[in-house]
Amino acid sequence: MSTFSHIFGQSEAIHWLTRSYAADRLPHGLIFAGPAGVGKATTARAMGKLFLCQAVTGIEACGNCESCHLIDAGNHPDYHVVTKELIRFHDKTGKSKGISLSIDVVRPELIEPAGRKAVMGRGKVFVVEQADLMTAQAQNSLLKTLEEPAGRTLIMLLTDQPDALLQTIRSRSQMVRFAALDQAISAKELVRRGVDANLARKAASYANGSLGVSLKWIEDGVIEKADELSAMINTLFTGRPPDDLPAWLKASSDAYAKKQVERDPLGSEDQARREGIGLYLHLAGEVCRRRMAQVADGDTINEDALEQACAVVDALQRAETFLDANVNVSLVFQQLAVTLDRAARV
Repeated sequence: MSTFSHIFGQSEAIHWLTRSYAADRLPHGLIFAGPAGVGKATTARAMGKLFLCQAVTGIEACGNCESCHLIDAGNHPDYHVVTKELIRFHDKTGKSKGISLSIDVVRPELIEPAGRKAVMGRGKVFVVEQADLMTAQAQNSLLKTLEEPAGRTLIMLLTDQPDALLQTIRSRSQMVRFAALDQAISAKELVRRGVDANLARKAASYANGSLGVSLKWIEDGVIEKADELSAMINTLFTGRPPDDLPAWLKASSDAYAKKQVERDPLGSEDQARREGIGLYLHLAGEVCRRRMAQVADGDTINEDALEQACAVVDALQRAETFLDANVNVSLVFQQLAVTLDRAARV
């Protein structure tokens, strides 16, 4: 069921949306900005359901009309979810390429259908996931549609990096902010969904309270790996480099990639592997930042320990930079091993 009552921790965003809808002042372009996994997509679905409902009651969709049933079934002809993975349907290779959302997806999946008549007559809704990944060309192509959509149209751009959107996109849309969820609230909701309490607490902590990210990481086996990684990084702070961290990263990212391909057989395994490496480098960096907070706490600062933690963070960030630049993964691991060994001896 896609209703506002199923969304928690985002009362301000939902209040603004429902109030604007009730006053018939809802902009046709919205930017949902906030951390990943805090309810942006769920809210967009609920908003789309309300917008397309054939028998609206107050500020909630009725849940019983044909439109509501189609939204819940995931096959409403006027509700369009636009993702970068759709490139596979518009590219002869049949594989999604890169990490951008190109004009080759935005034009056929949003701009063209936005110019056509609504199938069921109530209007058209478009939800662009990871909108910050749109190329400049794709964003520029969207400007006219955002400014003057044909007919009753609602376009929602979901992002955790709103500043990555062009100013011209932001100026034509209303920003709706989504807050980070409290870790305790996220853990409680995970337990309510049947997750073991200890696992729920760890997942909420690693994911910084993001419910969506926590659920995905639990399913993908990331939490157990994060525990292993945390122990390895903490070993480094004792002055001893962890036992072959690059080999651990390779094995863990391979396992992560396998899970993603199982979920989406047409996805790129190499891209998923790089995503996995980036994920574990990020988690390692979070361990280091917690270490930095600990050694800097109180009246005195352990300058040697702080310098060591900073050196490790620099090494991890350098590895992420190389990864983003598509440097060969083996070379990234080699460089990381050398710099971590040096950092351990600071």
